[in-house]
Amino acid sequence: MKKLITVLTASLLMLFALAGCADTGSTATSGTEGTVTQCATAGTEPTPTVPYEQRTQVRIGVLNGPTGMGASKLMKDNQEKTTANQYTFEQYSAPTEIMPLLIKGELDIAALPTNVAATVYNKTEGGVKLLALNTLGVLYVVSKDEGINSVADLNGKTVYISGQGSTPEYAMDYILKQNGLEAGSDVKLEFVSDHASLVAMCAAGQADTVVLPEPFVSTLLSKELGYKRSIDLNEAWDKACEGSSIFSMGCLVVRSEFADQNPQAVSDFLAEYARSVDFVNSNTKDAAEIIASFKIVGEAALAEKAIPNCNIVCISGQDMSEKTDAYLRLLFEYNPAAVGGSVPGEDFYYVEK
Repeated sequence: MKKLITVLTASLLMLFALAGCADTGSTATSGTEGTVTQCATAGTEPTPTVPYEQRTQVRIGVLNGPTGMGASKLMKDNQEKTTANQYTFEQYSAPTEIMPLLIKGELDIAALPTNVAATVYNKTEGGVKLLALNTLGVLYVVSKDEGINSVADLNGKTVYISGQGSTPEYAMDYILKQNGLEAGSDVKLEFVSDHASLVAMCAAGQADTVVLPEPFVSTLLSKELGYKRSIDLNEAWDKACEGSSIFSMGCLVVRSEFADQNPQAVSDFLAEYARSVDFVNSNTKDAAEIIASFKIVGEAALAEKAIPNCNIVCISGQDMSEKTDAYLRLLFEYNPAAVGGSVPGEDFYYVEK
């Protein structure tokens, strides 16, 4: 077990540098309209009848950024003991912090980049299941260049980006190829260690065109340095694959053993998470205050600006499995290591009976 955790952690550090920004907050995005809160058990919030201390204990790991933003209302409800389960939420800044705890059984449900979830499924031989997609594409091309408004406009440009060997690089390469461009020759990609460093480079006048996720985009735009949101890579992905898959950067996984033993608790969680996502997308000002109170994003004003562009969703069931399978197959064709060496089978997807 220790060897498995060590190998997995090392591989994640190398392959999946997206960390907590992965993989999003509008109520409808291209290619997914009508499925934003398709966690089928959402419904109306019931009134718990069992004392809080006697409700099923569920340990949840969320990432700071969009996944934590989507869960924020549920976190607040849990503080007030109005939830169907007794939740313990832990916040993390990177997937590599979450995975050893999930594998050791110290977390029951956790947020991960979707391709990382597939990798863990493969390495643990089915030890986790995909519970729901919680964020779609959060990546944007941000530029000072007024002439950049489409992928084609990147021809001959230098673009600064972080996440080499992970989702940002894979997505950019795929989108460029589908638009007749090659990374390295037609478009020069300059890789930087992390998103914060990219923002700092922009502030110092060292990069005119960058790829950033939310909420870093809103952070940069708030500095009023002349940058604009030039290309939504979520829309660019949808056009590139002609709607055959969802650009699913973030998801929720559940330990298979926990799901088998606690189906009602998992169903209740899905319903409550869906309502939390609905609240965040529909009440951005109030949600931003909650998000800031949990320090998911540092400032409420920044969170309020970021939410509409974070593509926060809750998609479960058959639609989740069909669209995710297509997405993972595209990544596998590009680089098998991106999904842990093979595309997961049907048992990867948690579908309520």
